[in-house]
This record gives sequence, C-alpha cells and structure tokens, in this order.
Amino acid sequence: MTKLKLGVIADDKPIKVTVELPASLHRDLVAYAEVLARETGQPITDSAKLIVPMIQRFIATDRGFAKARRML
Repeated sequence: MTKLKLGVIADDKPIKVTVELPASLHRDLVAYAEVLARETGQPITDSAKLIVPMIQRFIATDRGFAKARRML
C-alpha cells in the first residue's frame, strides 16, 4: 500500500461552507468560546472560528477513522 505524502497544494483557497446549527449547539459553542477565552486570556470575538479547529481535532483523534483510513 502506498503511503500518501501531501505536498504543496497549488489552489489553497479556503472553501466556504454554510451550516445550520441547532440553537442548543450554538449556545454550547458560544459558552465554549467564553471558557476558552478565560483559559487562554485571548478574547474570541466570533465563536464560529472555533468550528474548524474543533473538526480538525476531532478527525485527528478519532481512532476509528484513523483505522478505517489506513485500510483504504
């Protein structure tokens, strides 16, 4: 099996995605941003900016996904 090594991507333009969040999830996201701001001392003006790092962290730490991806 070939091990992929990602090189420079010529078109590195971000892709805009629009999602609808349930109100309860949005409240949790705002609360998370407030807690994170207190913990780090860095104000978070837009809680939506947490979504990308949260998804990245989720994917990076999902063992089931890592195992399945190795089987591809």
